[in-house]
This record gives sequence, C-alpha cells and structure tokens, in this order.
Amino acid sequence: MTDTLYILDNTFADPAHGGKVFYCEHCIIMEGLLAAYPQLAEKLTVRRIDWPRPRKEIVELLGEENQNLPVLVLAEGGFINTKDDILKALSERHGIPLPHP
Repeated sequence: MTDTLYILDNTFADPAHGGKVFYCEHCIIMEGLLAAYPQLAEKLTVRRIDWPRPRKEIVELLGEENQNLPVLVLAEGGFINTKDDILKALSERHGIPLPHP
C-alpha cells in the first residue's frame, strides 16, 4: 500500500466567479514537484479530482468537512491537508529534498 496524493485537475471553471477558469495554487505546486522529481510519482498514487463539490471520493474517505485539496492520505491511515505539511511529509517519507524554509 502507498500514500495517495489527491490534487485538483489543473484547470477548472468556477461558477461562483462567473465561470472564469482557474488553477489551485497549492495543487499546481504539487504538480511541479511531481514534474521535478519523477521518481516521486513512482512511489505515490496520484489522483486528480474534479473541482465541484461535493468531491464524492474525498467525502467517502475523509468526510464532508475534509474536502479541501491537496491532501496526502497516508498508507497506514490518517491524512495531511496543508501544503507545507504535505511538502515536508513527501520529503521525509519519499526521499526528495526538503523545501527551503
């Protein structure tokens, strides 16, 4: 079993903002990390989720109150859902460099 990183699809339209097209700043950082360290994608399961809520897959795993992405679901149970803590965990658990403070 492996850790699973859930991120939003790269682009999405948000009806609450007139249908303008956006990306998630924190999820795009995770995409950049996966591109910079391709070995990371071999150690993780990466799931890209559509923007609209409810995000059924996430709700089933973590509950309705924990739909924010990105989220790292740990193989042994539990999850991390803040950008900085995810970056630190990916470094510690999967051997990529640490982010500079």
